[in-house]
Amino acid sequence: MSILVRSSAWLLAAAVAFATLGPPGLRPHSDLGQDGEHALAFVLVGLAFGLAYPRRRLSATAIAVVLVGLLELMQFWAPGRHARLEDFLVDAGTTCIGFALAAVADWALTRFRANSAVTSQGPAE
Repeated sequence: MSILVRSSAWLLAAAVAFATLGPPGLRPHSDLGQDGEHALAFVLVGLAFGLAYPRRRLSATAIAVVLVGLLELMQFWAPGRHARLEDFLVDAGTTCIGFALAAVADWALTRFRANSAVTSQGPAE
């Protein structure tokens, strides 16, 4: 299961990198607008990596924010693209939100499992 989650996270990151640096005509568009599209993409990236690397979540978050910044800076050299501070702030912030959602999901799942284990043992006699 772990390899599947990690592979999915890296494939999602590759897709987001392509959408960020690739030709503008090949980038998917939605009714969410530019900030909404950025937010959705990077929340999913943060969530995916947060679930893929639960024991390294804090360092993965820091690395992800740095890589988001590098991805934004690389747009200076991508034809038809532009680097903007607003995009970096949205992307980095929503990536952190995705990591936080992964932490909350892990916490909730751990509590659910603990409660299920206590309940399945039955009443103490």
